[in-house]
Amino acid sequence: MRTDAYVKNDSGRTFAVGFSVIYAPYAGDIVMLRIPPHVSNVFDTLLKCSSQAIRKVGAAVMACDITVAVATHKAYRMPTDGVYMPLQVGKALHPQVDLGMKCDNDGDNISSLNAQYSELTGLYWLWKNCSSRYQGLVHYRRHFAKSDSPKLYGNEDERFAAVAQRNDYETLLDDAEIIVPTKRKYYIETVYSHYEHTMREGQLDATRKIIAESTPEYLDAFDVQMDRNSAHLFNMFIMRKDLLDEYCSWMFPIVGELTKRIDSSDYTPFELRYPGRISEILLDVWLNTKRYPYAEMPIVSPEPVDWMKKGTGFLMAKFVGKKYVKSC
Repeated sequence: MRTDAYVKNDSGRTFAVGFSVIYAPYAGDIVMLRIPPHVSNVFDTLLKCSSQAIRKVGAAVMACDITVAVATHKAYRMPTDGVYMPLQVGKALHPQVDLGMKCDNDGDNISSLNAQYSELTGLYWLWKNCSSRYQGLVHYRRHFAKSDSPKLYGNEDERFAAVAQRNDYETLLDDAEIIVPTKRKYYIETVYSHYEHTMREGQLDATRKIIAESTPEYLDAFDVQMDRNSAHLFNMFIMRKDLLDEYCSWMFPIVGELTKRIDSSDYTPFELRYPGRISEILLDVWLNTKRYPYAEMPIVSPEPVDWMKKGTGFLMAKFVGKKYVKSC
């Protein structure tokens, strides 16, 4: 990464230093400063600079190394800030569809599983093929919003103006290692009861059994999460690369094993997407086990949300037993 830095030595003199920063792709640590050969005294200049100033330069460079994938399966308006990377998901299933963006069937991928995994095929691609220090996932219909934005429910232009920018993420990542959406609250339901009322029964029980067998140290957090009435949902987050590697290395095997144990032969296309829904719940299980510090951001949708329809569906599922049949 090429950059120009202006630093002061201990005597207060300012130097302009152009250099390339090379860092480890997972840990994000600077391992080399590549000095331009045409500047004869740059190395001496760096030695004169205080170590604190150099650390600040390195931190500023790495803090800017953020990639947020925007998962989409169709042409849609995208945020314009350079932190975002539009990512076409399910490309292996629809090779004829060309959205003119990065695709999840390139490199190490599970694009062919998109009908079940939904945005998780995008997350997997990011995990395996991106080396940015911080990485994240949002959706074409859901974005992180600026915390001080007054226009989360305005017209389309106002909603897009509310979408978080690079500096919003950098500010939060100064103090937290992970960014997640504000919690969705169910009030009269627990996480477990809401899922059982709205989706096919037994999937959470099967997930619990897999965790008990494979990573029992997460079982207490799973049980606690099932009894809570709020959760960080939507498979939306931004986190440091090493933490993303840790989370995905734990979550994907659980979801993969779940698909082997669930008989989905009579599932509708909507019901087939249960791996993505289960993974939404697993994020809090991982967070509450690891205790990593995180920050929350509000969500903005480019499209109007029919809260009356959502609320009616929620109540019909709880009191009448009418399960969800499509996203709303």
